[in-house]
Amino acid sequence: MNRTPRSIEEALRRSCVFRGEYSYADLEAARHDLARDLHELRWMRFLNTAAHCGHTAGANPLPAALHEQAAHDLRLLCRGTVHDHGAARRITAFDTDRDPDGALTFACLLYLADQEEGAQFWWRYTAGSGNVTAALCLYLLHLRCGDMRDAQHWADQIHRLNSLGWTSYTPVAHHADTTPHTCDGPGVRYTLPPLPPAVSERAVKHAVDELEAPYDGGLGPVPQPIPALADHWDDLVTA
Repeated sequence: MNRTPRSIEEALRRSCVFRGEYSYADLEAARHDLARDLHELRWMRFLNTAAHCGHTAGANPLPAALHEQAAHDLRLLCRGTVHDHGAARRITAFDTDRDPDGALTFACLLYLADQEEGAQFWWRYTAGSGNVTAALCLYLLHLRCGDMRDAQHWADQIHRLNSLGWTSYTPVAHHADTTPHTCDGPGVRYTLPPLPPAVSERAVKHAVDELEAPYDGGLGPVPQPIPALADHWDDLVTA
């Protein structure tokens, strides 16, 4: 039976253990089927409430599915960040002093170049300094991948940062806040500006290919900026 269960009760009925001999493999297969059904059911409930959990102001309509909406919004956020008028200066500060604000810009560039692991590493670095925009990027990233537990974690972090009243670098004018009483699952209500200018994928990927990626202990290869990146930033983002 391949269709998504309509309720938790139906999912549990599918997992009934019948009389007879069962091997360990049979039990593991039943457990796997139940986990899959519950995961699909949670996604269905989450998608039904997606319209109340986030909002993007822009010229184009949003994709219908929640994970598609998250991917759409994360890309808009990254494009707006690399087009910020102070982006090149912040990249230089990141290159020389590991400035957290510059790390946000660098992470967004990596994401646009399909370097997701490197982007996630530096978003976490920036979010650790109290940057709400980086926490929102991580929330959208995990929501796009269907990682509900991690998405919930970053939704909670956004709530905590807002409650502290910290001011942080916000290259794209937006508001992000948790909505715990209106959503079933990790919910963040946010607004984004209209569609930012496009970024040349070929130019971005070519620039990222030239970056250093030293092996850093147990972290593996972590992309690092180079001085030439800031020097040619305007050409990069307008190509």
